[in-house]
Amino acid sequence: MRVRTALCSAVSALSALALLSACGSGSTSASSSDKPLVGVDYPRSDTDFWNSYIKYTPQYAKELGLDLKTTNSQNDVAKLTANAQTFISQGVKGLAMAPQDTAAIAPTLAQLEAKKIPVVTVDTRPDTGKVFMVVRADNRAYGEKACQYLGTKLGGKGKVVMLQGDLSSINGRDRTEAFNDCMKKDYPDIKVFGEATNWDGAVAAQKLQTDLTAHPDIKGVYMQSSFALSGTLQVLKQKGLLVDPKDKKHVFVVSNDGIPEELKSIAEGKVDATVSQPADLYAKYALYYLKAAIDGKTFKPGKTDHDSTIIQVRDGLLEDQLSAPLVTADGGTYGGVPSVKSDDKSLWGNNLG
Repeated sequence: MRVRTALCSAVSALSALALLSACGSGSTSASSSDKPLVGVDYPRSDTDFWNSYIKYTPQYAKELGLDLKTTNSQNDVAKLTANAQTFISQGVKGLAMAPQDTAAIAPTLAQLEAKKIPVVTVDTRPDTGKVFMVVRADNRAYGEKACQYLGTKLGGKGKVVMLQGDLSSINGRDRTEAFNDCMKKDYPDIKVFGEATNWDGAVAAQKLQTDLTAHPDIKGVYMQSSFALSGTLQVLKQKGLLVDPKDKKHVFVVSNDGIPEELKSIAEGKVDATVSQPADLYAKYALYYLKAAIDGKTFKPGKTDHDSTIIQVRDGLLEDQLSAPLVTADGGTYGGVPSVKSDDKSLWGNNLG
């Protein structure tokens, strides 16, 4: 399912906003005429990652002094388009969304631009069209980190399955292309079986089972999102492959999201690594940039003060790429990629109450 500017501690939120900084944490926004009204469309609510994002959003809206309206497009671009019309009728001053089909959203973005409603996209980047800021992590780095981990663990030889997301999404394309490019360059003796899943866990499980039946010597799995976690573990268990990492039958599994269940599975030796995609910071900076847009602020490419880099993707489109670390049991370095331990308290997945 991968550029940001200004952040500060929760204690100094008011002064931080005055200095082009922001912070976050709170609960649902109260309705008040002196608070800017913003809309947030949640892309789905059937994964732990997005449910965490949904939980964080009203907290940061309250902290930033924003009045909040929300919808859920349920992974359907037609519903997202309809939800945008609802937000327009409600008079929102800005809109955050996470379009899963990054090509089909273009007409809606054009309409919002014509109405001078700034848009921040979260996690995904539109293929065309303008938005005020894209808030995501470097999704190519997700694929590269997974490649380096598996390449190291397999000693540069063997077979792996990549359970891809949706290739109509920039995230699915970035993670797939980067993983394949890295494997071809650094681990040419590893055979990759790429399986399209449309971010569907049942599809992912069925295709993994088919691959393992045809190729019982597969030794690695890269899941592009935690959507495939439960199905992958179930398939491995059925095949007698869900064993301790020291067992020669162990299949190395790398996931992507950093949800609590992944971190727990790493500690238990069921999953070997993940890339922690920052659900909390997605919510924080989506709202921060909406507030900044409403206030007439602008940003330029470069380093931020919250461990990220704003890049210019194309003319008129900036992306704040947040930090997303590799997470392992031992916190080691793999193929030159450092990792943090799965019990590290800096990981958002270890801080859900």
